[in-house]
Amino acid sequence: MIGGCLAAAAADPICLPIAVTAAPNFIRPTAMQTSASPSALSFDVSDADFETAVIERSMQVPVLLDCWAPWCGPCKSLKPVLEKLVQAYGGQFVLAKLNSDECPGVAQALQLRSIPHVFLIKGGQLVDQFTGALPEGQVRAFLDKHLKAPANPVDELREQAAQAPDAALAEALLRQALAMQPGHVEATLDLAERVIARGALDDAQGLLDRVAEGSRNDRHAALAKRIALARNKPQGDPAALAARIAANPKDFEARFALAAIQVYEGDFNAAFDQLLEVVLRDKADWREKARLQLIDWFAACGDAEAVSRGRRYLGMYLN
Repeated sequence: MIGGCLAAAAADPICLPIAVTAAPNFIRPTAMQTSASPSALSFDVSDADFETAVIERSMQVPVLLDCWAPWCGPCKSLKPVLEKLVQAYGGQFVLAKLNSDECPGVAQALQLRSIPHVFLIKGGQLVDQFTGALPEGQVRAFLDKHLKAPANPVDELREQAAQAPDAALAEALLRQALAMQPGHVEATLDLAERVIARGALDDAQGLLDRVAEGSRNDRHAALAKRIALARNKPQGDPAALAARIAANPKDFEARFALAAIQVYEGDFNAAFDQLLEVVLRDKADWREKARLQLIDWFAACGDAEAVSRGRRYLGMYLN
Protein backbone atom coordinates (compact mmCIF):
# COMPACT_ATOMS: atom_id res chain seq x y z
CA MET A 1 0.00 0.00 0.00
CA ILE A 2 1.35 3.42 -0.94
CA GLY A 3 -0.59 5.02 1.87
CA GLY A 4 -2.30 7.74 -0.12
CA CYS A 5 0.79 9.99 -0.09
CA LEU A 6 2.56 11.56 -3.04
CA ALA A 7 6.12 12.17 -1.87
CA ALA A 8 7.41 15.45 -3.23
CA ALA A 9 11.11 15.78 -3.95
CA ALA A 10 12.79 18.21 -1.54
CA ALA A 11 9.43 18.95 0.12
CA ASP A 12 6.96 17.47 2.58
CA PRO A 13 4.93 14.54 1.24
CA ILE A 14 1.61 15.47 -0.32
CA CYS A 15 -0.91 13.16 1.29
CA LEU A 16 -4.05 12.24 -0.55
CA PRO A 17 -7.17 11.17 1.35
CA ILE A 18 -7.88 8.39 -1.13
CA ALA A 19 -8.07 4.73 -0.39
CA VAL A 20 -5.62 2.49 -2.23
CA THR A 21 -7.13 -0.20 -4.35
CA ALA A 22 -5.52 -2.80 -6.56
CA ALA A 23 -4.58 -1.29 -9.87
CA PRO A 24 -6.61 -2.83 -12.67
CA ASN A 25 -4.78 -4.31 -15.62
CA PHE A 26 -5.64 -1.48 -17.97
CA ILE A 27 -3.41 0.95 -16.07
CA ARG A 28 -0.38 -1.28 -16.37
CA PRO A 29 0.12 -1.50 -20.14
CA THR A 30 3.15 -3.20 -21.56
CA ALA A 31 5.55 -1.12 -23.65
CA MET A 32 3.97 -2.53 -26.79
CA GLN A 33 0.48 -1.66 -25.62
CA THR A 34 1.58 1.83 -24.61
CA SER A 35 3.13 2.68 -27.95
CA ALA A 36 0.35 1.11 -29.97
CA SER A 37 -2.66 2.56 -28.21
CA PRO A 38 -3.09 6.34 -28.03
CA SER A 39 -5.82 5.96 -25.40
CA ALA A 40 -3.33 4.21 -23.09
CA LEU A 41 -1.00 7.20 -23.28
CA SER A 42 -3.56 9.87 -22.39
CA PHE A 43 -6.51 9.51 -20.04
CA ASP A 44 -8.74 11.38 -17.59
CA VAL A 45 -8.46 10.81 -13.84
CA SER A 46 -10.70 11.62 -10.89
CA ASP A 47 -10.64 11.61 -7.09
CA ALA A 48 -11.91 8.05 -7.18
CA ASP A 49 -9.16 6.52 -9.33
CA PHE A 50 -6.26 8.90 -8.74
CA GLU A 51 -4.42 6.49 -6.45
CA THR A 52 -4.29 3.67 -8.96
CA ALA A 53 -4.32 5.63 -12.21
CA VAL A 54 -1.57 8.05 -11.19
CA ILE A 55 0.42 7.02 -8.13
CA GLU A 56 0.53 3.29 -8.74
CA ARG A 57 0.92 3.72 -12.46
CA SER A 58 3.92 6.00 -11.87
CA MET A 59 5.68 2.93 -10.45
CA GLN A 60 5.63 1.52 -13.99
CA VAL A 61 6.01 4.64 -16.14
CA PRO A 62 6.36 8.38 -15.40
CA VAL A 63 3.02 10.16 -15.23
CA LEU A 64 2.59 13.75 -16.37
CA LEU A 65 -0.41 15.10 -14.45
CA ASP A 66 -2.17 18.01 -16.14
CA CYS A 67 -4.46 19.86 -13.75
CA TRP A 68 -6.92 21.98 -15.70
CA ALA A 69 -10.45 23.43 -15.68
CA PRO A 70 -13.04 23.97 -18.44
CA TRP A 71 -13.11 27.75 -17.93
CA CYS A 72 -9.29 28.12 -18.14
CA GLY A 73 -8.09 29.59 -21.45
CA PRO A 74 -4.38 28.77 -20.96
CA CYS A 75 -5.38 25.20 -20.12
CA LYS A 76 -6.98 24.89 -23.54
CA SER A 77 -3.74 26.14 -25.14
CA LEU A 78 -1.55 23.72 -23.22
CA LYS A 79 -3.69 20.61 -23.72
CA PRO A 80 -2.85 19.97 -27.42
CA VAL A 81 0.85 20.55 -26.71
CA LEU A 82 0.86 17.87 -24.00
CA GLU A 83 -1.19 15.46 -26.13
CA LYS A 84 1.22 15.94 -29.04
CA LEU A 85 4.27 15.33 -26.86
CA VAL A 86 2.93 12.22 -25.16
CA GLN A 87 2.68 10.67 -28.62
CA ALA A 88 6.07 12.02 -29.72
CA TYR A 89 7.85 10.50 -26.72
CA GLY A 90 6.49 7.08 -27.64
CA GLY A 91 5.50 5.70 -24.26
CA GLN A 92 8.25 7.23 -22.12
CA PHE A 93 5.49 8.82 -20.06
CA VAL A 94 1.71 8.89 -19.88
CA LEU A 95 -0.54 11.91 -19.61
CA ALA A 96 -3.14 12.01 -16.84
CA LYS A 97 -5.68 14.85 -17.16
CA LEU A 98 -7.40 16.03 -14.00
CA ASN A 99 -10.35 18.44 -14.07
CA SER A 100 -9.70 20.36 -10.87
CA ASP A 101 -13.32 21.57 -10.66
CA GLU A 102 -14.56 17.97 -10.54
CA CYS A 103 -11.74 16.63 -8.31
CA PRO A 104 -11.69 18.81 -5.18
CA GLY A 105 -9.99 16.12 -3.09
CA VAL A 106 -6.91 15.84 -5.28
CA ALA A 107 -6.90 19.59 -6.00
CA GLN A 108 -6.81 20.31 -2.27
CA ALA A 109 -4.15 17.66 -1.62
CA LEU A 110 -1.97 19.11 -4.37
CA GLN A 111 -2.56 22.62 -3.01
CA LEU A 112 -3.49 23.94 -6.43
CA ARG A 113 -3.42 27.72 -6.50
CA SER A 114 -3.27 28.32 -10.25
CA ILE A 115 -3.89 26.36 -13.40
CA PRO A 116 -2.77 24.91 -15.64
CA HIS A 117 -0.47 23.18 -13.17
CA VAL A 118 1.52 20.20 -14.43
CA PHE A 119 3.28 17.66 -12.23
CA LEU A 120 5.73 14.94 -13.25
CA ILE A 121 5.41 11.88 -11.02
CA LYS A 122 7.88 8.97 -11.07
CA GLY A 123 7.95 6.03 -8.70
CA GLY A 124 5.22 7.56 -6.55
CA GLN A 125 7.21 10.78 -6.13
CA LEU A 126 6.62 14.28 -7.38
CA VAL A 127 9.91 15.05 -9.17
CA ASP A 128 9.12 18.30 -10.98
CA GLN A 129 6.32 20.69 -11.89
CA PHE A 130 5.46 23.83 -13.81
CA THR A 131 2.55 26.23 -14.08
CA GLY A 132 1.17 28.15 -17.02
CA ALA A 133 0.76 27.39 -20.72
CA LEU A 134 4.40 26.96 -21.68
CA PRO A 135 5.30 26.78 -25.38
CA GLU A 136 6.17 23.38 -26.80
CA GLY A 137 9.92 23.96 -26.72
CA GLN A 138 9.89 24.73 -23.01
CA VAL A 139 7.72 21.71 -22.24
CA ARG A 140 10.16 19.52 -24.18
CA ALA A 141 13.03 20.98 -22.16
CA PHE A 142 11.10 20.23 -18.96
CA LEU A 143 10.54 16.62 -20.04
CA ASP A 144 14.08 16.13 -21.31
CA LYS A 145 15.46 16.84 -17.83
CA HIS A 146 13.88 13.57 -16.71
CA LEU A 147 13.30 11.54 -19.87
CA LYS A 148 15.26 10.59 -22.94
CA ALA A 149 14.49 12.97 -25.77
CA PRO A 150 12.47 11.27 -28.52
CA ALA A 151 14.57 9.91 -31.33
CA ASN A 152 14.71 12.01 -34.46
CA PRO A 153 14.71 9.65 -37.48
CA VAL A 154 16.92 12.03 -39.48
CA ASP A 155 19.49 12.15 -36.68
CA GLU A 156 19.36 8.37 -36.40
CA LEU A 157 20.11 8.02 -40.11
CA ARG A 158 22.97 10.51 -39.80
CA GLU A 159 24.41 8.44 -36.97
CA GLN A 160 24.09 5.27 -39.02
CA ALA A 161 25.80 7.00 -41.95
CA ALA A 162 28.69 8.08 -39.72
CA GLN A 163 29.21 4.46 -38.70
CA ALA A 164 28.57 2.92 -42.12
CA PRO A 165 31.30 0.50 -43.28
CA ASP A 166 31.49 2.00 -46.76
CA ALA A 167 30.95 5.36 -48.42
CA ALA A 168 28.17 4.20 -50.75
CA LEU A 169 26.02 3.02 -47.85
CA ALA A 170 26.68 6.24 -45.96
CA GLU A 171 25.53 8.30 -48.95
CA ALA A 172 22.41 6.18 -49.36
CA LEU A 173 21.50 6.68 -45.69
CA LEU A 174 22.01 10.43 -45.92
CA ARG A 175 19.90 10.66 -49.08
CA GLN A 176 17.18 8.75 -47.25
CA ALA A 177 17.40 11.27 -44.41
CA LEU A 178 17.06 14.18 -46.83
CA ALA A 179 14.09 12.54 -48.52
CA MET A 180 12.41 12.63 -45.11
CA GLN A 181 13.47 16.20 -44.32
CA PRO A 182 14.85 17.99 -47.40
CA GLY A 183 15.77 21.16 -45.53
CA HIS A 184 17.85 19.50 -42.82
CA VAL A 185 21.06 21.56 -42.93
CA GLU A 186 23.45 19.20 -41.15
CA ALA A 187 22.31 16.16 -43.15
CA THR A 188 22.83 18.19 -46.34
CA LEU A 189 26.34 19.10 -45.24
CA ASP A 190 27.06 15.50 -44.24
CA LEU A 191 26.16 14.40 -47.75
CA ALA A 192 28.12 17.24 -49.37
CA GLU A 193 31.21 16.18 -47.43
CA ARG A 194 30.82 12.60 -48.64
CA VAL A 195 30.33 13.75 -52.22
CA ILE A 196 33.44 15.96 -52.05
CA ALA A 197 35.44 12.97 -50.84
CA ARG A 198 34.64 11.03 -54.01
CA GLY A 199 35.42 14.01 -56.22
CA ALA A 200 31.93 14.91 -57.46
CA LEU A 201 32.50 18.61 -56.92
CA ASP A 202 29.58 19.90 -59.00
CA ASP A 203 27.16 17.67 -57.12
CA ALA A 204 28.67 18.81 -53.82
CA GLN A 205 28.32 22.46 -54.81
CA GLY A 206 24.70 21.81 -55.75
CA LEU A 207 24.07 20.48 -52.25
CA LEU A 208 25.67 23.54 -50.67
CA ASP A 209 23.59 25.82 -52.89
CA ARG A 210 20.41 24.19 -51.54
CA VAL A 211 21.14 25.51 -48.04
CA ALA A 212 19.28 28.76 -47.43
CA GLU A 213 21.45 31.87 -47.03
CA GLY A 214 20.39 32.36 -43.42
CA SER A 215 21.30 28.78 -42.50
CA ARG A 216 24.83 28.77 -43.92
CA ASN A 217 27.11 28.18 -40.96
CA ASP A 218 30.89 27.82 -40.50
CA ARG A 219 30.75 24.23 -41.65
CA HIS A 220 29.07 25.30 -44.89
CA ALA A 221 31.84 27.86 -45.45
CA ALA A 222 34.51 25.22 -44.77
CA LEU A 223 33.03 22.83 -47.32
CA ALA A 224 32.79 25.62 -49.89
CA LYS A 225 36.51 26.28 -49.35
CA ARG A 226 37.29 22.59 -49.78
CA ILE A 227 35.45 22.55 -53.10
CA ALA A 228 37.40 25.62 -54.24
CA LEU A 229 40.68 23.99 -53.21
CA ALA A 230 39.78 20.74 -54.96
CA ARG A 231 39.00 22.54 -58.21
CA ASN A 232 42.56 23.87 -58.42
CA LYS A 233 44.85 20.88 -58.66
CA PRO A 234 48.37 21.93 -57.66
CA GLN A 235 51.38 21.08 -59.80
CA GLY A 236 54.33 18.99 -58.68
CA ASP A 237 55.51 15.48 -57.94
CA PRO A 238 55.01 14.65 -54.24
CA ALA A 239 57.96 12.23 -54.21
CA ALA A 240 60.30 14.78 -55.77
CA LEU A 241 59.14 17.49 -53.37
CA ALA A 242 59.63 15.19 -50.39
CA ALA A 243 63.16 14.43 -51.62
CA ARG A 244 63.94 18.15 -51.84
CA ILE A 245 62.73 18.66 -48.28
CA ALA A 246 64.78 15.72 -47.01
CA ALA A 247 67.88 17.20 -48.63
CA ASN A 248 67.14 20.71 -47.36
CA PRO A 249 64.59 21.06 -44.51
CA LYS A 250 64.54 24.81 -45.15
CA ASP A 251 63.33 24.41 -48.73
CA PHE A 252 60.15 26.27 -47.86
CA GLU A 253 59.00 26.50 -51.45
CA ALA A 254 58.96 22.69 -51.63
CA ARG A 255 57.12 22.48 -48.31
CA PHE A 256 54.40 24.84 -49.56
CA ALA A 257 54.05 22.93 -52.82
CA LEU A 258 53.83 19.56 -51.05
CA ALA A 259 51.36 20.93 -48.50
CA ALA A 260 49.11 22.20 -51.32
CA ILE A 261 49.09 18.72 -52.88
CA GLN A 262 48.29 17.14 -49.51
CA VAL A 263 45.36 19.51 -48.97
CA TYR A 264 44.08 18.72 -52.46
CA GLU A 265 44.21 15.02 -51.55
CA GLY A 266 42.42 15.69 -48.26
CA ASP A 267 45.41 14.98 -45.98
CA PHE A 268 45.14 18.16 -43.89
CA ASN A 269 47.23 16.78 -41.02
CA ALA A 270 50.23 16.25 -43.27
CA ALA A 271 49.77 19.67 -44.88
CA PHE A 272 49.55 21.35 -41.48
CA ASP A 273 52.79 19.62 -40.43
CA GLN A 274 54.61 20.95 -43.48
CA LEU A 275 53.65 24.55 -42.82
CA LEU A 276 54.17 24.25 -39.07
CA GLU A 277 57.75 23.28 -39.89
CA VAL A 278 58.03 26.51 -41.88
CA VAL A 279 56.72 28.53 -38.91
CA LEU A 280 59.19 26.76 -36.63
CA ARG A 281 62.25 27.14 -38.88
CA ASP A 282 61.77 30.64 -40.34
CA LYS A 283 61.52 33.98 -38.54
CA ALA A 284 60.68 36.22 -41.48
CA ASP A 285 58.45 36.31 -44.57
CA TRP A 286 57.98 32.56 -45.02
CA ARG A 287 56.80 32.26 -41.43
CA GLU A 288 54.05 34.85 -41.87
CA LYS A 289 53.02 33.36 -45.21
CA ALA A 290 52.74 29.92 -43.56
CA ARG A 291 50.74 31.36 -40.65
CA LEU A 292 48.20 32.98 -42.96
CA GLN A 293 47.90 29.84 -45.12
CA LEU A 294 47.36 27.67 -42.04
CA ILE A 295 44.56 29.93 -40.82
CA ASP A 296 42.87 29.67 -44.21
CA TRP A 297 43.21 25.88 -44.26
CA PHE A 298 41.96 25.55 -40.68
CA ALA A 299 38.71 27.10 -41.90
CA ALA A 300 38.47 24.59 -44.76
CA CYS A 301 39.34 21.46 -42.79
CA GLY A 302 36.44 19.32 -41.63
CA ASP A 303 38.54 17.43 -39.07
CA ALA A 304 38.06 19.25 -35.76
CA GLU A 305 40.77 17.21 -34.06
CA ALA A 306 43.32 18.03 -36.76
CA VAL A 307 42.44 21.72 -36.60
CA SER A 308 42.70 21.76 -32.81
CA ARG A 309 46.12 20.12 -32.97
CA GLY A 310 47.28 22.49 -35.72
CA ARG A 311 46.14 25.58 -33.83
CA ARG A 312 47.81 24.35 -30.65
CA TYR A 313 51.19 23.84 -32.33
CA LEU A 314 50.90 27.10 -34.27
CA GLY A 315 50.40 28.95 -31.00
CA MET A 316 53.38 27.18 -29.43
CA TYR A 317 55.69 27.90 -32.40
CA LEU A 318 54.71 31.56 -32.61
CA ASN A 319 55.53 32.19 -28.94
